[in-house]
Amino acid sequence: MKKILLILIVAIVVPIVYLIINNYNNVPKLDEDVKEKWSQVQNQYKRRADLIPNLVSTVKGYAEHEKSTFVEVTEARSKVSQINVNADTLNNPAAMQQFSQAQAGLSSALSKLMLVVEKYPDLKANENFMALQSQLEGTENRITVARKDFITSVKNYNIELRTMPGKLVAAIVHPSATVKETFKASAIEQEAPKVSF
Repeated sequence: MKKILLILIVAIVVPIVYLIINNYNNVPKLDEDVKEKWSQVQNQYKRRADLIPNLVSTVKGYAEHEKSTFVEVTEARSKVSQINVNADTLNNPAAMQQFSQAQAGLSSALSKLMLVVEKYPDLKANENFMALQSQLEGTENRITVARKDFITSVKNYNIELRTMPGKLVAAIVHPSATVKETFKASAIEQEAPKVSF
């Protein structure tokens, strides 16, 4: 009887120990991947914010009477730069929402700026403006790719925490690990800019 009980215990304990050892590092690795991907999103947002003053200055020379648009872009950029986002923010849905709303406001203001540009054919042909616009378009594409990578990373992390054996291992050795919020586009970002001539 003792032999059967011992075999039964070994048959239960050994697979559990194997799962824990085999999957012990999955949650921290995936968590770090999420943080890295979010850093890339922030990196691209920063790149965009750095380009905006040059873009605004170039456009301003051609469209002096469009001051309200320039003020809006500058204020939106300022709001974005005032929000401090770090790895801890990933676990704070309210802070992520605030950051997303600020970025959406900046995207909206930039859309309006591009509409102003449509009124000035000479500006569209200006070499400096064309280079800045190309840089901004490239940055927007990079932001899209970085967001996609972040979404995929969060998905992989969340799957690890919600499926077996990751769920079991996380409950035992990483009890503080929780499902993360993914990127969500705001209502402003989902609206198409309005063009009127």
